[in-house]
Amino acid sequence: MKALEICFFAGLFILFYTYLGYGILLFSMLKAKRFFGKKRITTVGYDLPEITLLVAAYNEKEYIKSKVENSLSLNYPHEKLKLFWVTDGSDDGTPDLLKEFPQVTVLHQNERKGKIAAINRAMEFIETPIVVFSDANTMLGQESIKVIANLFADPKTGCVSGEKRVFSKQKDMAAGAGEGLYWKYESLLKKWDAELNSAVGAAGELFAIRTELYKEVEPDTLLDDFIISLRVAMDGYKIEYDPNAYAIEGPSANIKEELKRKIRIAAGGIQSIVRLAPLLNFFKYGLLSFQYISHRVLRWTIAPLMLPTILVINILLLNDRIVYSVLFILQLLFYAMACAGWYLQSKKLNIKVLFVPYYFLMMNYAVYRGFIRYISKTQSVNWERAKRG
Repeated sequence: MKALEICFFAGLFILFYTYLGYGILLFSMLKAKRFFGKKRITTVGYDLPEITLLVAAYNEKEYIKSKVENSLSLNYPHEKLKLFWVTDGSDDGTPDLLKEFPQVTVLHQNERKGKIAAINRAMEFIETPIVVFSDANTMLGQESIKVIANLFADPKTGCVSGEKRVFSKQKDMAAGAGEGLYWKYESLLKKWDAELNSAVGAAGELFAIRTELYKEVEPDTLLDDFIISLRVAMDGYKIEYDPNAYAIEGPSANIKEELKRKIRIAAGGIQSIVRLAPLLNFFKYGLLSFQYISHRVLRWTIAPLMLPTILVINILLLNDRIVYSVLFILQLLFYAMACAGWYLQSKKLNIKVLFVPYYFLMMNYAVYRGFIRYISKTQSVNWERAKRG
């Protein structure tokens, strides 16, 4: 029984730490750092650099007009902002539509090799000191590029991550409600991570790096934004984060589309852990390793395994002490709420408090599916974009 109890509470602790405990610890560490003060880099007199806004697009004709108009309306000196699109493999007229905008430089080839292959090819043509990556279906906040540029005033900053905002309406169902809440929490953790030391990765919807720091990424990479940004951090630079630089997109159209996206991300997460294996070395990367393991690695590896594990162990411990009966009932209640959330979203009934446990379980289920896809090598590098609501 003692061994089972130790395993049970260890699993419970891992789950708590992964999803809530790290945030609490991170905030506590940050409060201590703030107490001792922090010297900030001033941007007074900082000459805004030339920047290339790079969009890798595959069959995005429905978003081209709004994306280009959004890019042209950004509050940044127009002579210093270059618009560059790479549209490899697109056969829906995307390259032709872009020709209507002479301000945009288009790089196109008929063969489709995946997003990262397109980015690798495009980076050979980037001449500005800073390159900003963004998706075709996301709209940027008016001050976003200027906010990013100012953060590069600090020579220690090698990458800047913007905030992903999910546009949600009151009537959004499980996909929108869950995704929106998830990204609000993620954005808060990124903000704290960056203030303490460095953000742990960047969101592909909007992030930037110093062009000279870009290293060609393996062509079968699934999470290009994550790999690119963390390799910059591994080279000794900081990943900054500012929520005032943001990209907005709609939520997934439904839970099926969101699950498809999460499975790919999970497969990419496992791949990233393998490729970034040196970052697990505390002795070399110190605090960055601690943040990386706490914020990312646990979510993609041990934490999802703990959900069924602690349930099974809890059943074996039911006759031992009353506390295990209470914890078992709480677990059943949680799963019942998740099932209710699944049922209600299928009936298009909106009770958001039930969508949160449903979305949480869906995310963890996606890790299992993603792991299977990774080890079976069945996850295509060609991104199939989830339909947005």
